Amino acid sequence: MIILSTCCREKVVKEVLPARKSRRLQNQDAEPMEMPKQEVKEQRLEEDGRLPESLIRLWTEQPVKYNGNKVDLKMYKEGLQKMRVDEERMVKVVKERIFSAAFHPCASSLLMAAGDKWGHVGLCNLKANWGHKGVLVFKPHTRPVTYMSFSRSRPSTLITTSYDGTARAGDIERAVFEEVYRSDKGLKGFDYLSHDCTTLLIGDAKGDVAIVDTRTPGTSHESLHAMEPNTFRCVHVHPVQKQYFVVALNSGVHIYDVWSLKKQSTKPVSELNGHTCSVSYAFFSPDTGNRVLTTCYDDRLRVFDTSQMVSSAPLMTSINHNMQTKLQAVWDPRQEDCFVVGSLEQPRRIKVFHESGQVVHTFDSQDHMTTVCSITAFHPSRAALLGGNTGGRLHVFT
Repeated sequence: MIILSTCCREKVVKEVLPARKSRRLQNQDAEPMEMPKQEVKEQRLEEDGRLPESLIRLWTEQPVKYNGNKVDLKMYKEGLQKMRVDEERMVKVVKERIFSAAFHPCASSLLMAAGDKWGHVGLCNLKANWGHKGVLVFKPHTRPVTYMSFSRSRPSTLITTSYDGTARAGDIERAVFEEVYRSDKGLKGFDYLSHDCTTLLIGDAKGDVAIVDTRTPGTSHESLHAMEPNTFRCVHVHPVQKQYFVVALNSGVHIYDVWSLKKQSTKPVSELNGHTCSVSYAFFSPDTGNRVLTTCYDDRLRVFDTSQMVSSAPLMTSINHNMQTKLQAVWDPRQEDCFVVGSLEQPRRIKVFHESGQVVHTFDSQDHMTTVCSITAFHPSRAALLGGNTGGRLHVFT
């Protein structure tokens, strides 16, 4: 268990870090060491060992229930056009390149989390008076934080996965990042397999998926299943029919049925064909799961029709988009037929597409957004968008 600590001044709560895993033993190439480009100021705990009360109040706030109603595309576009970024909403949250980011589902304020290349997790609230510009930074991992998500049933828990082989549950109320799963392989991502968010489906770098019950003592899995002997990229669970999940692999994108999983060589129930390079991300649409959005290194964004679990899911839309750097396209949880992705175009921008391929809106700012935002996310209930870059900075459009 890692105690949430920050490291400014003298009073520091000792961290017990997970054992480092040799990249050689994981069959991974060596990664060059880099010095931080800019230091993030970190704040220690309060004198009584607690985190700031204002953070705890936000962290434990119950989210607004989304009703699932879409607005027409014209109204949606008008809402996006009102959103702006300025100097106050552009803040360095972690030390290095952002690998993952998420909004906390609270609606009274914008609380964000970001994970970086060296295992730091930064929490940011732009209007807070704690930390530096409302930022607190912790170090629960020793390698890149590959994915993070707040529990929908208990938003006071933030689950993170890392190349260091661990999955951790950050609980601000208890001030801990507790290890819930440990593997000898790097973890690439996870999703909640149960509606109450107590069971996780975790994917590792070698193409295996683990089913983990966070209520079970220890850090092992309930079961482990080999999908394919390929590099695993992403895993995502159907929002309604929880037995289905989609995985992105070097070889393509497949949908599996949890009830049919075997220890070796499980056959997919559906394949999403047409990718000519490895796929970095694949996500079901957030409300119905009737679409899957994929991000591929062949410079294409694709939308597939998954309303019926047929053996080969029909391709609906293919969009040209430069993928020479690792961009993540994700759905807007408030508008299921639209998604957002960063761009390499100049001037730098973030684009919102309709599932038909139509560009709905372009976010840009020549004064305040001069780098590529490879990680993007919409707030689940408010008109807010974040974009994370390689310098550890979040750009927040509201």
